[in-house]
Amino acid sequence: MSLPSSLTELVDFDQRSLFISAAAIAFNPTFWNIVARREYRTRFLTRIFGSNQAACYALAVTIFSLGLVRDFLYERALRDQPSHPALEGPLVNYAAYALLAVGNIFVVSSTWQLGITGTFLGDYCGILMDNIVTGFPFNITNAPMYYGSTMSFLGTALLYGKPAGILITLHVLVVYLVAIQFENPFTAGIYAKRDKERAKVAGKPFESKKEL
Repeated sequence: MSLPSSLTELVDFDQRSLFISAAAIAFNPTFWNIVARREYRTRFLTRIFGSNQAACYALAVTIFSLGLVRDFLYERALRDQPSHPALEGPLVNYAAYALLAVGNIFVVSSTWQLGITGTFLGDYCGILMDNIVTGFPFNITNAPMYYGSTMSFLGTALLYGKPAGILITLHVLVVYLVAIQFENPFTAGIYAKRDKERAKVAGKPFESKKEL
């Protein structure tokens, strides 16, 4: 099935870098969800690094490094793609900078609220937070890092003036929405188990919390 000519004029699908970037974007959340769930079930990282704290920090370094590689591959893919006049001009640039600013505020503020262990799947390593975080940016969305990252992808696409970047951003959004569907119920289950155990020790009836 051939692609519409209008789309092929906007996006150069012959560029290998486009598909490498898309693969890296899909790989990262797939990787950390598989590894984190295995750690939760087997504590293999804790055994390797000697403690759950060290395991979490090792996972954090790995995830952060993979993010740098992903961003590098995305930027390289954009450079290989054609620009479009509609994505040039001051208004587009203002929108790009606004998206980058808001996106980074979401990412940085959520990391500040959660800390390193809360951000990088410490709950899968047995490092659970005492209370649910409800302050900014979690009072706006329950996945500020994912949506902030998506905004940064879109802002970068506009800044470069590349329609392919907008297409990749849609791919990013889909990947993250799928990741959220896997992560949120699993994480909720971890805290529900903890709360049930606390209630059992305290001799109080347990009430499941549907949302974290």
